[in-house]
Amino acid sequence: MTEPVTLLGGKVIADQSEAGFRSGLDAVLLGASIDIGPGQTGLEFGCGSGAAMLVAAFHNPDSRFQGFDTDEAVLAIAVENITANGWQDRAAVLRADVSNPGALGPVHQVFFNPPYYDDPKKLVAPDARKQAAYIGHGVPLQDWIRLAHRVLIPKGRMTLIHRAERLDDILMLLKKWFGDVVVKPVAPHADQPAKRVLVSARKGVNGPMKLLPPLVLHDGSDRKYTAEAESVLRGSDRIVVR
Repeated sequence: MTEPVTLLGGKVIADQSEAGFRSGLDAVLLGASIDIGPGQTGLEFGCGSGAAMLVAAFHNPDSRFQGFDTDEAVLAIAVENITANGWQDRAAVLRADVSNPGALGPVHQVFFNPPYYDDPKKLVAPDARKQAAYIGHGVPLQDWIRLAHRVLIPKGRMTLIHRAERLDDILMLLKKWFGDVVVKPVAPHADQPAKRVLVSARKGVNGPMKLLPPLVLHDGSDRKYTAEAESVLRGSDRIVVR
């Protein structure tokens, strides 16, 4: 019997599909940034096999989580992961699409790691599931943000992770519905530009944007994580995006 795939230094069981897109660092960072109150509900868009949702559930043991995806095969794995972690009473997944979500919400928080490319010409993946994860199903980022606004309670929080070069687009899309925006850059090294950004914002709330110090992943060599990153990846600390 093969050992199950785990995250956070073995604290979370998060098996993934043998084929197709496999969740990685971005999902862990996203899940580690979710801070939700006891009894409240968080919803992940495009949850896949549940990596980010499971990390969030680990850090918020008194909260409830839901996730949706279009792929029945990865949703089946997500159900197995929820069961393996013993969280059936506070986590669940369903089949839905950002463009056709059905009856979702209202929820206190939403979070997502959307496809990083809107243009299919930008990237051609060798597997159809990977292609969907990188490009999506023709659903632009603005639709993800619009749906977040629709399902959130007033003053509810939305959090996403994306490529740093898309930050200007993200801020522009948020202006219509969200405020109190907080940006946490994620940089590979202290002397390099950020490659990712965690962005958090609240529905219908006015407030100035806050730019936080970056999370620096590597110290010297790409093989060694900084103490801060290591603490996050082992589940000892969260990422504060407030």
